[in-house]
Amino acid sequence: MVQVERNILSGVKNRDKNRARGRAGTADELALLQKIERAARSGGQNRQNFGIQLGIGDDAALWRPRKGYETVLTTDWFLEGRHFLRDVHPPESVGWKCLSRAVSDVAAIGGDPRCCLVSLALPSDCAREWLDQYLKGLSRAARKLDCFLAGGDTTRFRAILINVSVVGEVKSGTAVKRSGARAGDRIFVSGKLGEAELGLTLLKKGKIGPRAEKALLQKHFYPTPRIALGSWLASNRLATAMMDLSDGLSSDLARLCSASGTGARIFREKLPVSGGAFARRFDMKQRFNTALHGGDDYELLFCVKRSQAARIPRRYAGVGLTEIGEITVRTGITLIDSSGNQSLLEAAGWDPFRK
Repeated sequence: MVQVERNILSGVKNRDKNRARGRAGTADELALLQKIERAARSGGQNRQNFGIQLGIGDDAALWRPRKGYETVLTTDWFLEGRHFLRDVHPPESVGWKCLSRAVSDVAAIGGDPRCCLVSLALPSDCAREWLDQYLKGLSRAARKLDCFLAGGDTTRFRAILINVSVVGEVKSGTAVKRSGARAGDRIFVSGKLGEAELGLTLLKKGKIGPRAEKALLQKHFYPTPRIALGSWLASNRLATAMMDLSDGLSSDLARLCSASGTGARIFREKLPVSGGAFARRFDMKQRFNTALHGGDDYELLFCVKRSQAARIPRRYAGVGLTEIGEITVRTGITLIDSSGNQSLLEAAGWDPFRK
């Protein structure tokens, strides 16, 4: 484990006390802490509106949940070389994405984010310009997602390591788990699948032109967690099971079915594959493959009782909703093509422990 050099929740009083004892941090370290404190206050967010009773500036934050709500807790790693490349990914997008990924887990249970803690390890040469842009993206995401930056931790390390913990809330008794799917339930997904993976593929190959950059890389650089959709499905008790698509449909649906003790049938021609600029760069086979196995989409995968399926609109909050299959009694996931041919769908999405 790396040694923690400074907790960004340490208050001025404690820093002054450390100076008196001859153990004060360097000026650069204090400047870094001040940058993070300013980022937490930027955008005019009122911490009281998020339940924060005490934020950055003390040894720990104090948060008060609202009456009638349950607390949602999640944490997520975002590591250089594993989840992003320093010489490829803009630091502002790293700031946005590290929070969006974690908030997506709150959306997947039907909750709303309230506040977050961000632990950051970085090399000395990233403590100035890179950090400034990273904090800009993080602050922008915090405002957009209504998630207050309440504190965290910082240290120096040879690579950039980021851990984000999010506190959220969901109305008592309405949280949607993975384990509630039953045979006959219809399976839905939000948005287009595979766009983040295709964008990354082009980025690695250096085949992004300036005009196409925004459309092709938006999903990869700046994913949008489906908070409003998850909350609507939960509060109206429409979803029987739900999770976010972070590792690819084939892997995440397998996890949902495993938790529910069921199987599934997926219709290939119903998958909402990428189109537009992606169709000009990739053939249909590639786009179907990433729709099935590509990660990083952060869309919602959810199940609805057959009798309630008609209540699901084609779009909600500007996001397309698509029925792609149904839950079955028999375990395993079957993929059915347009000719009716069936094949077993292997879980081939992202797995950090797969060789």
